[in-house]
Amino acid sequence: MTAESITLLLFAILIFVGGAAFVILSLIEKEKRAAGRGALITFSFLAVYLLAFLLPDNVQLVIILISFGFLALTGILFFVPTKVQQAEFNQPKDQVDEREIIFARARLEPGTSLYESYYKHHPQQKTQDDISREQSGLLSSDARFMDPLHRASAIGSFSLTEALRDAVDGPISTERIQSSGEDFTRTVKKLAKYYGALDCGITDLKPAHIYSHIGRGTGNYGDKVTLDHQFAIAFTVEMDFEMTSYGPYAPVVMESARQYVESARVSIQLAAAIRDLGYPARAHIDGNYRVIAPLVARDAGLGEIGRMGLLMTPLQGPRVRVGVVTTDMPLLTDTYHGEPSIIDFCRICIKCAHNCPSQSIPHGEREISNGVMRWQINPESCYHYWTIIGTDCGRCLVVCPYSHPDNLLHNMVRWGIKRSGTFRRAALYLDDFFYGKKPPSRGKTFLP
Repeated sequence: MTAESITLLLFAILIFVGGAAFVILSLIEKEKRAAGRGALITFSFLAVYLLAFLLPDNVQLVIILISFGFLALTGILFFVPTKVQQAEFNQPKDQVDEREIIFARARLEPGTSLYESYYKHHPQQKTQDDISREQSGLLSSDARFMDPLHRASAIGSFSLTEALRDAVDGPISTERIQSSGEDFTRTVKKLAKYYGALDCGITDLKPAHIYSHIGRGTGNYGDKVTLDHQFAIAFTVEMDFEMTSYGPYAPVVMESARQYVESARVSIQLAAAIRDLGYPARAHIDGNYRVIAPLVARDAGLGEIGRMGLLMTPLQGPRVRVGVVTTDMPLLTDTYHGEPSIIDFCRICIKCAHNCPSQSIPHGEREISNGVMRWQINPESCYHYWTIIGTDCGRCLVVCPYSHPDNLLHNMVRWGIKRSGTFRRAALYLDDFFYGKKPPSRGKTFLP
């Protein structure tokens, strides 16, 4: 065999191995479109290289040079960094009143004094909120995408989270253990991961992290929030990729509810362990927060706030639930450096906005809101859609290119996205090609 033929054979082997690996991985992930297109491209290129064996040496040389040029271009996309949009995210100027968030307003019962008092001072919100109350409602078996079996599973999880709300705080041991900040920090992070956290970070607790008034959970509705802890420990738990891929149908709320349980369990265990060491600590769980969890997690270095208004982590994207523990235990904080590549990718991607059934996610650029540059979603229209379908939708979670499973292939793409603006655009095109601009849902049912 000539040198040209040997080189072509090596390219053919490389294409076959790489293509087969992509197809197999796609089948494992149950991504039929990606597997089909991957197989088509693999066999097409393989056929070109095999047919090239029949061509004259000079033509083979041209094909080889083109192939090396393609590899060089790919290397440039991967390894040459380009300037990206700055991920500036200052602290909000004003604290958020929890009574004003949609989940607190949804709990107000018409005819009660709290209902009358709130809408007397916020009449602009009453009409839309009342329209949402007239729908079937979140987790209603009469809702468009809900059924009794999936509802029972979600209710089972949310019931446990509800039962845990009084366990967020407790007595502190009178025997205080003394140790260095380094040792306490290492212990806290290791414990969080031992309990089940995916990732963990620590930040100084800032006024903007804390709700100004109680809107849900333990304590008296409308009371000022008193939380004078010095530090906040933030962690993530992973939502299963396959289960979120069922969104907006019922299985997605099963997984959402299950991971709220997991984040509550981890945070309550961690807070109790810290109190046993002699330091005050409070867990912040679904329905009983005193802090804005995504903002705390962002400042603890776990990710960025993306276009959909959720925490975007480097390896799971928005496919996480966030838990927080606040404490006075002396800890070392993680330095937030920002991840401008995530902000830049969100800026050019817009996939979550295109796929949002309620069109609650903005398509344009970030704007100043409460003193910070961010994308501002419409929580009212988002929640209203939930009350119609009976689930928490989750379409934005699964269509996000960052949400692909944490494995070697997808992490190589994430690595390129982090380094190069040109690669970000190429990755977005490839994601649309293999998975679709509007990826289909896995289906309506997970249970028999």
